[in-house]
Amino acid sequence: MKMASSRTPQRSVPASLALLLGLLSASLPVRSDEQVPLILWSSGGTSVPKQSPPTAGHIVEQQQLSSYLENALEAGPRNVVLFLQDKMSVEDFTMYGGAFGNKQDSVFPNLEGALTSSSSPLVLPAVSWPASNAVIGQLQDQLDTSPLYMDPETLSQLRLNASSPALLVFRLPYGIGSDLMSAKEILSGNDEVIGQVLSIMRTQSVPYTAIYTALRPSREVASLSLEAGLGGGRSLLQARGGYRERERERQRKEKEKEKASTYSPVEFKEGEKTCILMWAKGLSVSILRSGRWEDHDLTPSTFGEGVSPKIHGSSCDENRARLVLNYENVLGHRSFKLIFAMSQRFYKVSARRWFRMDAVELEYDGTKATFNGSRNIYAPHEYSYRCESVTSFRWPLLIPHSSKDPANQWRVSFEDFQIQGFSLRGAEFSYASDCAGFFSPGIWMGLLTSLLMVLVLTYGLHMIMQLRTMDRFDDPKGPAISVPQTE
Repeated sequence: MKMASSRTPQRSVPASLALLLGLLSASLPVRSDEQVPLILWSSGGTSVPKQSPPTAGHIVEQQQLSSYLENALEAGPRNVVLFLQDKMSVEDFTMYGGAFGNKQDSVFPNLEGALTSSSSPLVLPAVSWPASNAVIGQLQDQLDTSPLYMDPETLSQLRLNASSPALLVFRLPYGIGSDLMSAKEILSGNDEVIGQVLSIMRTQSVPYTAIYTALRPSREVASLSLEAGLGGGRSLLQARGGYRERERERQRKEKEKEKASTYSPVEFKEGEKTCILMWAKGLSVSILRSGRWEDHDLTPSTFGEGVSPKIHGSSCDENRARLVLNYENVLGHRSFKLIFAMSQRFYKVSARRWFRMDAVELEYDGTKATFNGSRNIYAPHEYSYRCESVTSFRWPLLIPHSSKDPANQWRVSFEDFQIQGFSLRGAEFSYASDCAGFFSPGIWMGLLTSLLMVLVLTYGLHMIMQLRTMDRFDDPKGPAISVPQTE
């Protein structure tokens, strides 16, 4: 794609990533601690219409980014390879990508080669990080398929079809330690992963669209230090005033993001009556393959604005409730179901009704894995059940049904989980019965410390009470006290 700038001439095909980002960083008067770059390109030999990048200094928000992605996928390949790095900023390319002439020191040879071979790459240097966080959801809606979280080894075993869209997500790490070389080494390793993935895609001869972006900016204070060193006292005062405005703007954006991240629960109705509600901040499953755990995040396919989960097969009555979440292409399984089975009954000991989670089931390709939750997940039937973490590992609340059950090869994890299958009034949860015990670790520490101090005080008082005074005292002015000795 063409680079458009008021001070930079257009080029039909960029020579390297370093040149592109060097020009971008020179014409970008925005704060890098609020934006992340996004790079989009297609496989070599694929003809895709070019898109004009935004003007210098413009920040791409979620709606505009969705338009870029839609235009790229309408005419380009619908097999999408998404490289999603934890953190990234334009400065990472200018520092380590050879943007200032040191091309032999570039840590992005594979990425530069892919951009050079592509006929129409698109580089967006300033994408708001809330928009980059929504890339997976936007691609999922446009491709009408669920994301597959993969690594190069898993990709080599997967067979793609050019006529069937696929969304392949590769998570890349990022970290800066005490030595700046650690960031360079990590970026170099990420570029090697990109090279391996693109090499595998070439061997399968399947055209693809590749995207490289991040969830968060990696340079949070660079722009502030730059502003502080650009001028004298006058510019410093101006920077302070601008900082207050930017801080208010940042707080406003955080509130908007928090409001946008609050999504509705999954709701199942029997007729016109809501009988099951389920909400979670995160749903994920993992399977053990070749001694390694492969993870898949079900949250984007279950919750969010515009997301409509498939719940056919669910049912409920006065004593039993069953919520079925249907997915596609989860960890290599075309058909995948996550099932919550609940029941309620009257208990004479407490003289009230309780509901419990009988099982959490995974159904995939004719196989069923069952986790028993009846021992740990329960609440009064008129309440909802809520727990900060419900997992089958690390203090598990879900236990495999037996030692031979396929559930031993799976892990499930629900973060900030809440569910109710009985006594619902409208589409809102009832009062929550939390899984946290009354005696938290802090309470136990306080009780034990207080008990230890009471014991020390008691021992001290006991010692004081045992002190006895002498019946007679020695007078230094008088005769010494003599104690006769008897044989």
